[in-house]
Amino acid sequence: MTYYPPVGFHFSVRFAFSGQDQDTRFQSVAGLSVEYETETIKEGGENRFVHELPVRTQYSTLVLKRGMLVDSDVVKWCLDAFENRSFAPTDLQVILLNESSEPLKTWNIVQAWPKKWSVSDFNAEENSLVIETLEMSYRYFKILN
Repeated sequence: MTYYPPVGFHFSVRFAFSGQDQDTRFQSVAGLSVEYETETIKEGGENRFVHELPVRTQYSTLVLKRGMLVDSDVVKWCLDAFENRSFAPTDLQVILLNESSEPLKTWNIVQAWPKKWSVSDFNAEENSLVIETLEMSYRYFKILN
């Protein structure tokens, strides 16, 4: 049987606090990456190399984009943080789907909070959608099967 890698355009995003179906649909998800911060140690008498040791993991900013919604639990959550300084970290899931809309992989994002919310420019000379962008910090993610 021939293996075909999954497509990157069939996915869903689910926030723990939102039951709205429209809050699962995003145009793009970026920032599902993790890397180690490292510490460099020079050893006396050894001049050919330095030791590079792992210190702690560092997760990227999660960036979600979609066509702007006029009524959204996610946007209310963001605006509550920005307008009232009321931060309510939440878990969310990014789910990669197969051709039958069944989950292939799930990234469980832990304790996310809104870091930036923006809306694309308005331009009367272009025929384009208004795109809202949500950037979030989070503690870590786990990949579930």
